[in-house]
Amino acid sequence: MSFLIGLVAGIFGGLVGLGGGVIMIPLMVGLKKLTQHKAHGTSLVALVFTGIAGAATYFLQGSVDMMAALFLAITAIFTARAGATFAHALPEWKLKRSFGGFLIVVSLLLLIKPYLPGLVLSTAGWYRAVVLLMAGMFTGFLSGMMGVGGGTIMVPAMVLFVGMGQHMSQGTSLLAMVPAGGVGAFTHGRLGNVESSLLAGLIPGILFGTYLGGTLAHILPEDALRMIFAAVLIWTGARYLKTRSPERKTA
Repeated sequence: MSFLIGLVAGIFGGLVGLGGGVIMIPLMVGLKKLTQHKAHGTSLVALVFTGIAGAATYFLQGSVDMMAALFLAITAIFTARAGATFAHALPEWKLKRSFGGFLIVVSLLLLIKPYLPGLVLSTAGWYRAVVLLMAGMFTGFLSGMMGVGGGTIMVPAMVLFVGMGQHMSQGTSLLAMVPAGGVGAFTHGRLGNVESSLLAGLIPGILFGTYLGGTLAHILPEDALRMIFAAVLIWTGARYLKTRSPERKTA
C-alpha cells in the first residue's frame, strides 16, 4: 500500500511539476490512518530522496543554478527546523486546518501562474541574492511545517522575481530543498513524527511515479492537467478546513 501511495503522489507531482507531498499526506492519513503530524514527517523524509533524484536529472540537462540553490538553502536549513518544531507543537486539528489552507493556496497559485507577469525589479546581484534568501527563509519554514518540498513557493519566486526560466527554477528548487528538507525530516524524526516502516515502499513508489508523471506531462495538455490537479487540491483542502476542534465536537 505504501508503494501505491508513493506512486500516485509521484505521478501527480510529476505531471504538474510539484513535489508529491500534497497528495501523499492526505493518502497516508486516509488510508494508513497516520496522525497528521506523522504524515507530515514521513512525507518530508520521502521527498528528500525525490529531491536528490530530481535534482540529479535536471543537473544532467543543465537546468540547475548552483549558486541560486546555495542562497535558497542558506536560510531554508534554519527555518525548516523551526517549521517542523512549530508543526509538532500544534494540536492535530489545527495542523489539519493549516494544511487545508495551504492546499487551497497551492491550487490558486497553479491556476493563476500562467497569467502572472514578470516582476523583476532589478538585475543587480544584490537584488537576486535578497530575493533568493527571503524565498528560502519562507519556504524552509513552510516545508518543515507542512511536510512538502517547497517548490510551490521557490519556483514562482524565481520565475516571477528573478526572471529565471521554468525548468531552471524547478531544478534549482529541487537541489535547494535536499539540505533544507533533510533538516526538517531529521527534526521530525527526533520528535517521533516519522513512520519509518512506510519508507521502504514510499520512496521507490514516489521516485518511479515522478518519472512516469514527468513523461506523461510531455504528452497531455498542460492546462488540462493543471485544472484537474487544482480541483483535487481544492476538494481535499476544503475537507481539511472543515476539521473541528475537540471542544466543538463534544459541544
